[in-house]
Amino acid sequence: MATHQALVKVEDGAKHDELIQLVSFMLAEEEYGVEVLKVREIIRMPVITKMPNVPHHVEGIINLRGKVIPIISMRRRFNLMESENNNQTRIIIMDVCGSLTGFIVDAVSEVIRIHSSEIQPPPLHDDVRRYRPGVYHRRL
Repeated sequence: MATHQALVKVEDGAKHDELIQLVSFMLAEEEYGVEVLKVREIIRMPVITKMPNVPHHVEGIINLRGKVIPIISMRRRFNLMESENNNQTRIIIMDVCGSLTGFIVDAVSEVIRIHSSEIQPPPLHDDVRRYRPGVYHRRL
């Protein structure tokens, strides 16, 4: 049984068995998922312009069709071991609080459909739950 870290928060008022679609992606040998409606697009790694005086996890910025988009390294954000980008590395462009932001991931896998009742709270401290609000166990 594989474990997905679902980056989706199921609201208390949501239907108990609502169908949720997640874009699944790999990060340091683990599979994660984020709500498909939050994803604007998925792109290959472009040239990223470095910026001075930014937090360690901010890789830089890109120009995507005239829009300047900050790029976050998910490995750095979660204090994971760095790895070289390869032909599977992608940037997931998401709408975060009304602004587009890109997140570097090791690979994008597929869109999965699960029921909200299958998402369980992670066994983590409340401060970390904002990053991993649920865990989903998928049978392979």
